[in-house]
Amino acid sequence: MTEKQPRRLQWRFVAAVITLTCVWLAMLLGGTSPLDHSIYEALYAGNRPVLLTVARVFTALGEPTVLIVAGFGGAWLLWRSGHRHLPWVVIAIVMIGRGLTEAQKYWIARVRPNLEPHLVVVKTQSFPSGHATSSMIFYLTVALALTAGTQWQRPAAVAAILLSLLIGTSRVMLGVHWPSDVVGGWAFGLLWVLLTLKLTERLLRADSASTANEL
Repeated sequence: MTEKQPRRLQWRFVAAVITLTCVWLAMLLGGTSPLDHSIYEALYAGNRPVLLTVARVFTALGEPTVLIVAGFGGAWLLWRSGHRHLPWVVIAIVMIGRGLTEAQKYWIARVRPNLEPHLVVVKTQSFPSGHATSSMIFYLTVALALTAGTQWQRPAAVAAILLSLLIGTSRVMLGVHWPSDVVGGWAFGLLWVLLTLKLTERLLRADSASTANEL
């Protein structure tokens, strides 16, 4: 690797962080706009039974209980693979990310849309979408950790992001979030994964070296 390549990667990292921060801020400041209303109405699945069923399935994959159970399952797989520190870090990344999301909801206190009846029960504030944020953090972090150092890492990351996109979209289809809530959630989720990625990679190398020494 040449000297320019690490610097180029650093600039890409900085650019990604700035871009995601700007997207989050734009969704915060520009939310509930006429465009938000139009997209919300176009995606609402209240009168479309098939889409409503699909939305319920994907939204279930972003439920906190599902993510917690799956999180401990992923941590167990990492432990079985010889990683002794990484499982706890993955759980911490997911749980702290969720906590930061709830703090944003409390601080921003955006009211949920009331243009159409809500098709699922909701109790918290609107921005950012907890399902969009948590699914992006959880599925992407676990995908990167489980496939680190293999040819499957990029496909796994793409699949995780696509799943989060579907989960987030389902929240608008169910009438409980503005589109800007969901986009803001995706942006924050990606930002959190980026910021914690370096720590995850460092622990992966440490665990791999520890396993090699044991052998």
